[in-house]
Amino acid sequence: MTFTEMEMVMEPVAQLAAPSRKHRWWSIPLATLGTAAVLAPLVATLVPSTVFIDKSRCTEFDTAAEPTPRCVNEVDEAVEFALVPADAEPVLPRLEIEGVTTYDGDGDVYFVTIRQPPITMLDWFVTRDNKASRFFSHRDKYGDQTEDQLVQSGQRQMRSAKDNAMYVALKAAGYDVTIREGDVIIDFLLCLVANEAGTECVTFSPADELLDPGDVLKEVAGTKIDIIDDLSQVLDGIDAGEMIEVSFERDGVAMSGQIETILAPGEDPPRTIIGFRPIDTTTVALPEGLTVEVNTESIGGPSAGLAFTLALIDALTEGDLMGGLDIAVTGTIDIEGNVGAIGGLNSKASAVQQVGVRYFLVPFNQGEGDDADGLPRARAVVGDDVEIIPVKTLQEALDALVRLGGDPVKLSGA
Repeated sequence: MTFTEMEMVMEPVAQLAAPSRKHRWWSIPLATLGTAAVLAPLVATLVPSTVFIDKSRCTEFDTAAEPTPRCVNEVDEAVEFALVPADAEPVLPRLEIEGVTTYDGDGDVYFVTIRQPPITMLDWFVTRDNKASRFFSHRDKYGDQTEDQLVQSGQRQMRSAKDNAMYVALKAAGYDVTIREGDVIIDFLLCLVANEAGTECVTFSPADELLDPGDVLKEVAGTKIDIIDDLSQVLDGIDAGEMIEVSFERDGVAMSGQIETILAPGEDPPRTIIGFRPIDTTTVALPEGLTVEVNTESIGGPSAGLAFTLALIDALTEGDLMGGLDIAVTGTIDIEGNVGAIGGLNSKASAVQQVGVRYFLVPFNQGEGDDADGLPRARAVVGDDVEIIPVKTLQEALDALVRLGGDPVKLSGA
């Protein structure tokens, strides 16, 4: 039968029945569960992890454990930050060299960065079995410093890394460069006793009662202090345990007080110290007309020193040091050309892997142990995607580049 328009209009309309009392009762919990399901991911994304996760927190997991990752490092203080990969990028676009001839190669030196962002509850659950990441408490990240002090310390370390890189690279390339020492500035106070987990300091050096990071020493035991050698000479004539008068500046304000000296922990022969780690404030005096700048913007820390050194040598010498390859590099550099260990190696290895760089020069003294920054952890992150090449010195790094196809460089300082 075919309905006409009139017949369709006249067709009786079905009546909708109201839900029974029983069905109405079930609608309340169902609606509540539905709302919770929608809101739960949003809450997990926004709420800090410390709100829901117990204060006894795991900072590192054995991801191979079955059936779920096993905690291998647990701390009492709540974890609030994650150490994660940031980026690996070429140094060359950040270099500005004027006053001398520079040379272009086909490959690039990449420097590598990491981040320590705050985490939410969702971040903690998602990231906990990631080999390229690990967690930190507030004290792990900041110690006894404020956020501003931590940023300033990182910037000072970066400035020192760039100065060391300039000195080593220019000296090796045959330029007449010298080092000028600067003020004695306190980086941090020494920790004499840590808790069992090693996560926080229980006892600082006596200097902690008077000095703060960033203070500038002006006079010790009646002797004017201009550079770190001045301080060393004064302390050579003082016995540990003596009270000495110390004058210093804090935010431009002159201050003074007495500090009990101590023996440097673990040193033989014994040496008297005040009990702080100074900031490296040396600067590089370049030949007249030569300017070198490495634009690092807000990036802090010392770990790009070797990368900057190699990039500068490549730019200042003929040939192609990189052999047409893109090669990532991390490690500190001192003025003698020694390569020092860095933190977050597993996260940095992951950053290198993510940008598709095949080779990664790293400090030899990261070690072959099973600690978080050891070479085995980094290799486990990248597998066969990235070849990790440990080096002890600048010369070993240059030799490694030659083995990868780079042009040999005749260094003036070699």
